[in-house]
Amino acid sequence: MAALVPVLAILLVHNLLGNLVLPPALYVPVNLAVAAALLGIARTSGTAWAELGLARSSVGRGAALGAAAFVIVALALVVAALVPATRPLYADERVAEVTGAAVAYQALVRIPLGTVVLEEVAFRGVLLALLSRVTSRGAAVGWSSAIFGLWHVVPTVEALGTNRLAPSAPAVAAGVVATAGAGAVFCWLRLRSGSLVAPALAHVGTNSVALVIAVSVLHTSPRP
Repeated sequence: MAALVPVLAILLVHNLLGNLVLPPALYVPVNLAVAAALLGIARTSGTAWAELGLARSSVGRGAALGAAAFVIVALALVVAALVPATRPLYADERVAEVTGAAVAYQALVRIPLGTVVLEEVAFRGVLLALLSRVTSRGAAVGWSSAIFGLWHVVPTVEALGTNRLAPSAPAVAAGVVATAGAGAVFCWLRLRSGSLVAPALAHVGTNSVALVIAVSVLHTSPRP
């Protein structure tokens, strides 16, 4: 419990400052630094690398399960983009100015190193490990996933505003629930494989592939 307090405090402060204040150029290095700080707290509290999903012995299992999850997620996203009923969901104005090299940077650097490393270390690594020490495994998964959902409140509000949609409570709540559900799936991948590599690959597949599809949809669809 003593380690959970600073971990949650760091996540709260960084969530607000990272989304509202942090310059885009500092996104990757700052997020990597925060991930390192969280790992430092966990290790200082006596948490083993295996508890954090970072044992070398589990990397192979994590890579195998993660690669399979990546392919499944990518295929599902591509199919959804091809179906007329779901294709409009990818029309995200946040990527309106993302073209060329910026797409590659976002998909291959910013998302994997800036977003995925921090979120997997924080929620499927440190939080899941620390919570598992003070409660049941199921409760740890539930709390970690719920906090992961709340972590996306500010980004959800910003996304709705950018797309000229009212950031209503039901819309934000739907985003939180959906993200918490994804967090639970990522937790299952982490626990099933014993490695953070598995949810990290699935997470990269979800975010990076969705970004590339969103850019493609936005630049190939008629603009209003």
